[in-house]
Amino acid sequence: MRPTATPLLLATLLAATALSACGSGSGSSPDTVRISFKQSTDNSIRVMDTYLGQMKKEFEKANPGKKVELVPIKAPDSEYYTKLQQMLRSPKTAPDLVYEDTFLINSDITSGYLKPLDTYLDKWPDWNQFIDTAKSAAKAQDGKTYGVPDGTDTRGLWFDKGVFQKAGLPADWQPKSWDDVLSAARTIRRKVPGVTPLNVYTGKPAGEAATMQGFEMLLYGTGDGKTDPLYDTAAKKWIAGSQAFKDALTFVETVYKEKLGPDVSDALDPNFSTTIRGELMPKGKLGIDLDGSWLPQDWQKGAGHEWPEWSRNLGLAYMPTQHGQAPGKVSMSGGWTWAIPSKAGNPDLAFKFIETMQTKANAQKWYIANSGIAVRKDVASDPAYVQAQPGIKFFTDLVASTHYRPAYPAYPKVSTAVQEAMEGVTTGDSSVDKAASGYDEELKTATDGQVVGR
Repeated sequence: MRPTATPLLLATLLAATALSACGSGSGSSPDTVRISFKQSTDNSIRVMDTYLGQMKKEFEKANPGKKVELVPIKAPDSEYYTKLQQMLRSPKTAPDLVYEDTFLINSDITSGYLKPLDTYLDKWPDWNQFIDTAKSAAKAQDGKTYGVPDGTDTRGLWFDKGVFQKAGLPADWQPKSWDDVLSAARTIRRKVPGVTPLNVYTGKPAGEAATMQGFEMLLYGTGDGKTDPLYDTAAKKWIAGSQAFKDALTFVETVYKEKLGPDVSDALDPNFSTTIRGELMPKGKLGIDLDGSWLPQDWQKGAGHEWPEWSRNLGLAYMPTQHGQAPGKVSMSGGWTWAIPSKAGNPDLAFKFIETMQTKANAQKWYIANSGIAVRKDVASDPAYVQAQPGIKFFTDLVASTHYRPAYPAYPKVSTAVQEAMEGVTTGDSSVDKAASGYDEELKTATDGQVVGR
């Protein structure tokens, strides 16, 4: 289970104290740029470390006398966000450049933790290569931009062809509705013992993975694909636990009630995603995984869980809408950005490092290494990118059917309320109606009452 607030807060305070004790605040040297990033909790996965190490060498060679100090934060997603925010509060601990999830960036902007980048972007020709939707992910309600995206992502259904063959399911499987997904999982449960039929991330320990890979992939498939089921843009209010919300919760409840998913204790392990990618999928122990486009980064040559057979062993299917209604498929997109803290000591040097990372060649190198979806137009149209890895075209094509989370400051709290509702139906501690009612109460608190019923 996720640690309680008290030890988590203690951990973040200790982390901040340790950083400040080094006497290395971001402004300690005008020739050093300090960069904080999320390091994988899996010691064998060093995709980001390797890439940033390469960028460090390139930057220091091109800028004699300048140094790059990498400050990794090794933690699950939810703890990473907390530790990062703790660092951003003080000039003594604030890095010069930070890796920000797009779901959290507006909250950090509102808190005054980040610096607007418009004066830099206006003078940077490469900014014109970024697609508009990616640019908007880091734009605040004040109209200013606070981050440079390093890619986006989409989500779908990964399935094991070997498991499907044993279950008598087609190798070119493409479900047309939620019922089709559940039906396939039930067939696997009956015919292929020892295999987890279906993984849907759930609960607070999984953090945003539960909300985005799990719940929102369901919720955004309940309507017409045009109306946001989480936030009413016309009323500028968040939507209470609607029937669509309950339908999505019912799907989650069904997965765990019928034992179609992982054991609840595993599902509520904050590092379960590492187990999924590193053990269950490579060993043929998972039938269907509702997950993201980035998974192959762990399986590439030299990665921690090298698995060259993955493209032959796994199939891809889009997540269908609830009843197969138009547009028929659904995806969610997010991504990460590089942002400069408002208390950074060397912001100019930090943006210069962004420019190094975001040349066409370096951006393309990162998209491929990270199994990311390109947000630069010149990379997206490059055949070398499109053909670099199996699955890139499938996930890039989903951009046309994708949705983005409501990018408002209250979203992180709304997301936590979603996770609590999911956890309740996963463990059986709450009925769907009770979990939805609990969500409504949490939603009112999280949004200062800016809620509308539906």
